[in-house]
Amino acid sequence: MNPATPPSPPLKKAAALTKKDFVSDQQVRWCPGCGDYAILNSMQHVFAELGVPKEDVVVISGIGCAARFPYYIDSYGFHTIHGRAPALATGVKVANPKLSVWVVGGDGDMLSIGGNHLLHALRRNVDIKILCFDNRIYGLTKGQTSPTSEYGKRTGTTPLGSVDRPVNPISIALAAEATFVARTADVFNTHLREVMLAAAAHKGSAFIQILQNCVIFNDGAFKDVTERGHREENAVYLEHQKPLVYGKDDEKVIRMDGFKPVAAAAGDADALVHDETDSALAYMLSRMGGDGLPTPMGIFRRQEHPTLESAMERQIRAARESEGEPDLMALLHSGDTWEVKQ
Repeated sequence: MNPATPPSPPLKKAAALTKKDFVSDQQVRWCPGCGDYAILNSMQHVFAELGVPKEDVVVISGIGCAARFPYYIDSYGFHTIHGRAPALATGVKVANPKLSVWVVGGDGDMLSIGGNHLLHALRRNVDIKILCFDNRIYGLTKGQTSPTSEYGKRTGTTPLGSVDRPVNPISIALAAEATFVARTADVFNTHLREVMLAAAAHKGSAFIQILQNCVIFNDGAFKDVTERGHREENAVYLEHQKPLVYGKDDEKVIRMDGFKPVAAAAGDADALVHDETDSALAYMLSRMGGDGLPTPMGIFRRQEHPTLESAMERQIRAARESEGEPDLMALLHSGDTWEVKQ
């Protein structure tokens, strides 16, 4: 089962564009088989479908394999410094709210040194779209454990196995009060684009965890969820106001046993029905996966709240109405001032 994501209100298109309009003249260079290729292709298709003029699209990245995205998309962009992409994106959106601002980064870039910037961009409800490419490893720096690496992971820097507990990106985004939180995968082409389109239509902070494979340093990181023959039993797709159904023949559902989700047979009268507006349900689902239960894919939470830039615009407008248009020279000469003469 791979149902479509619930539709979001369409954006007003400004021009007829195609994927080719967003393909830059730079040669794309990642390791053969890297999930970045699929994500790049999906992003270029999504930008064309939005119909937003190229000059109004901004792609901002930090450091890592994913940081090359601004070079490969023919629009405006910034290749910033490690972990600071959400902060730069906040400044861009506040300075020019009409722009469509996208942030791309890996699990290491966003959830380690960039964790603080990510949290505050989400809690402020800045209208930016943050894509977290999660392959559970540091790829560009040659295979060290990342914040999402599983406990016991053996790498060059953890030869006896990592003793760090991994973070849960979806739980973190929900706790930070992101108003749109979703999960998809690099190989789920249709689902990936649908989730991106839903995020683009959402007014507010959007966080998408993209499960991704690193063929060099962490091959098969999410194979139980993404590979055919496994994902039917190990992934459940979230649809608003619909029960959580999964299995090769849709023969299973999720129901609650007290406060605990459990598997049940299809047709169970108490099958759990998803509600994107329910924060408690979203958090419970973010903890689900493994131990005989499938991993949820799709939109966990989608809520409407005022954005940071709209709140700032209201403050500025109110100040101008009460105080009049600002006068920079009058401000500079107000209060205690003095003049130094030669």
